[in-house]
Amino acid sequence: MSESTQSRPVVDPVSGRTPETEIPASPGQLARARAWHHRGFQVGAGILLALVLVAIFAPFLAPHSPYQQSLPNRLLPPVWVEGGSWEYLLGTDHVGRDYLSRLIHGTRVSITIGLGAATIGLIIGVTLGVLAGYFGGWVDHSVSFVLTAQLALPGLLLAMALVFFIGPSLLVVICIIGALGWTYYLVVTRSATQHIRSLDFVAAARASGATPRQIIWHEILPNLSSKIIVIFTFELGIAILAEASLSFLGVGIQAPTPSWGLMIAEGKEAMFYRPWLVVLPGMCLFVLVIAANLMGDGLRDITSPEEKS
Repeated sequence: MSESTQSRPVVDPVSGRTPETEIPASPGQLARARAWHHRGFQVGAGILLALVLVAIFAPFLAPHSPYQQSLPNRLLPPVWVEGGSWEYLLGTDHVGRDYLSRLIHGTRVSITIGLGAATIGLIIGVTLGVLAGYFGGWVDHSVSFVLTAQLALPGLLLAMALVFFIGPSLLVVICIIGALGWTYYLVVTRSATQHIRSLDFVAAARASGATPRQIIWHEILPNLSSKIIVIFTFELGIAILAEASLSFLGVGIQAPTPSWGLMIAEGKEAMFYRPWLVVLPGMCLFVLVIAANLMGDGLRDITSPEEKS
């Protein structure tokens, strides 16, 4: 059998060696092998990818406009309930808008806010954490004071107040949730940076004349990337829930924009008679957040199996 037709050696996800040669696998091979055997990561990543595709192609997947009202068809039940219609598979809301179309477009709103807010939190938290961990001293004390002050504030109440005073909009909600969601990034990157800066390769870079900026960009941040990605997936779910909470309370995304939290708020008055108005957007929130958490938990196990609890 020629070399090109031979099967590739299987990498042991625990030892990182190939059984035929006992040669240690590269980090990329080891990560791929762990990902292949991690069911939670595969399920979470698959669901998240499917929802992202739904968000991207929402205008083509939605059978109706999410804003089109039809008062004669208001509060129709889903197709599997008596009185349902195949024209409106998941029924209609209190003004006759197609519920399936609003759920599909709500995916775009939730993912946009989650990605935007998690990215803003990443920039703020990682910047402060790396600076505090690398320089220490008064920089560390100052950042620690800011962190303590942030943790002492009630996050949801502060977000509600800021959105109320500034004015609710998609961009405002993203910026406020992101500006309040950086503490986890800071805590993890600060601790990891304090450890990395004491390692030999950082000392060698410093001895060779590298500036602090070069050391941070070329030595520290690449070694923090796996931790940052894991935190990002968890913060994605937190930001999505925060947006849904704000919209449910009336200070987040405003009508008629299709937001899952707003849809739950609009359907809560009829939840005992038409429970699908609350159950359907609630299930969408649950699936999206659990997918992000499964993916984040899987990434943690794949990139840092020694930290698996």
